[in-house]
Amino acid sequence: MNRKIRKVVAGLAGLRRACRADAGMVTSEYAMGVIAAVGFAVLLYEVVTSGQVRAELQSIVKKALSARM
Repeated sequence: MNRKIRKVVAGLAGLRRACRADAGMVTSEYAMGVIAAVGFAVLLYEVVTSGQVRAELQSIVKKALSARM
């Protein structure tokens, strides 16, 4: 019985080590993720500050502020 338990425990320990082997991003992956996030933020800023989107947002705010309660 002890032999079977030791075998199971050893198997679980090996599985845990295998799962922890690649826990996070390396520096180059982190840098690429930051660059992608900044690029997306710039693109989103450009869209939100464009004339057409700005006019639509102002229209929505004006309608909300002038609504009757």
